[in-house]
Amino acid sequence: MYLKFFGLREQPFGVTPDPRFLYLSPAHREALASLYYGIETGRGFLALIAKPGMGKTTLLFHLMEKFRNTARTAFVFQTQCTSREFMRFLMAELGFETADHDFVRMHEKFNQYLLQEARAGRNFIVVVDEAQNLDASVLETIRLLSDFETPRAKLLQIVLAGQPELADKLANRKLAQLRQRVSLLSALHPLSQQETHKYIQHRLKVAGYQGEELFTQEALARITSFTEGIPRSINNFCFNAMSLACALGKKVIDLAMVEEVITDLDITPLLSQQNWDGERSEQSFNEEEAIYEQLRRLDLNSRRQPARDLDRAASVLTQARPANTGTLTPTEARAYLEQVARSLKNWQ
Repeated sequence: MYLKFFGLREQPFGVTPDPRFLYLSPAHREALASLYYGIETGRGFLALIAKPGMGKTTLLFHLMEKFRNTARTAFVFQTQCTSREFMRFLMAELGFETADHDFVRMHEKFNQYLLQEARAGRNFIVVVDEAQNLDASVLETIRLLSDFETPRAKLLQIVLAGQPELADKLANRKLAQLRQRVSLLSALHPLSQQETHKYIQHRLKVAGYQGEELFTQEALARITSFTEGIPRSINNFCFNAMSLACALGKKVIDLAMVEEVITDLDITPLLSQQNWDGERSEQSFNEEEAIYEQLRRLDLNSRRQPARDLDRAASVLTQARPANTGTLTPTEARAYLEQVARSLKNWQ
């Protein structure tokens, strides 16, 4: 919609994990180097863990591209499955039809294939994405696959990638043998404001953008805060911001436009009444608890207020909070707490 307006060859903020658009933040670069080194040195089991939207899949595609000419790779992402289904998905990735094979037969065939690749001097890499969804029994099946080896080397390198729930599963005592085999563990972290700026610039450049700075510094700061530095959220936000800018005929996206996009993306008004009431009730309780704890820690007028006075002040102030405020943003919450503190300093 806005490609011609901004002079772009293609969509810079798409939803597919295209390795060309991969931005290597320090955390992404370190994770990629760790995975590459682990595979090169035949460590066997590797793990990559990050919150949703951090770019795990894009990073994995980039990693597999690096080994395209030197290794046989298989990418498995159907992880809500049984052990037999997992083996079928894996064999299908390798081009084998296994509909009439039982689990033991698939296991044997897979072992034969590994030996064949090893004799040809090629590494074999299996990447399992969204591994947090795997049942413990399937994770145990994957562990057994790693037992395929010669006296001198592992025949198979396995990368488990998933959300933090994967770390919870690996920490389970029942999966101690699997955890012991994970020799390298990598993680991805949200982008800072500076990294968010570089991330946006990188994607725009890949898409062919050659204009001036598209976002003001104030806009970038707000985008980082709102998206929490998560690449997928940044992509979605920038798509909407550029669409709005195109509609308004503006080549620079400022704070006012960013705030308008934030309003447009607010899902709160679309909640059902039941969910709205539940959200408000829980949010109000949490806010009041947080305020109460803040009040109890305040050292007002250079002396400690008696606890009963603070209790009374907290009750009065929280009851006086404007109705229908909904969910407070971090900025609004801080402003409200500052208002509470100022009010208490004048209260006797």
